[in-house]
Amino acid sequence: MSKVPLVAIVDDDEDVRIAMESLVRSLRLTARTFASAEAFLASDIVGKTACLISDVKMPGMSGLDLQDALLAQGRQLPIIFVTAYPDERSRSRAQAQGAAEMLIKPFDAQSLADCLMRVLQRTSET
Repeated sequence: MSKVPLVAIVDDDEDVRIAMESLVRSLRLTARTFASAEAFLASDIVGKTACLISDVKMPGMSGLDLQDALLAQGRQLPIIFVTAYPDERSRSRAQAQGAAEMLIKPFDAQSLADCLMRVLQRTSET
């Protein structure tokens, strides 16, 4: 039996975290949520995470800074960034460092679900 992928969700907005967690669980995946990038980095699941969904702009460490920290640790996690403040500089930086996708808030649940399933499919093929 194959292991259920673990999806980590990092967003400072509790309502967004709850909604994304519910969506991930509806896809029969395991979800863990974190209110900050620092809390995710301090957790015991960083090495077990199949995909990370992270807000770009958060108090303290941003989602892009989280990506930098993970790369500095030698971790190339597939990351789906979400943001209400899209700008080309952030998108370019995220993609240059291997981000899987950047979704613009508000986005519909199906867009996130489709993106997540594509990312997990790609990672399971490697």
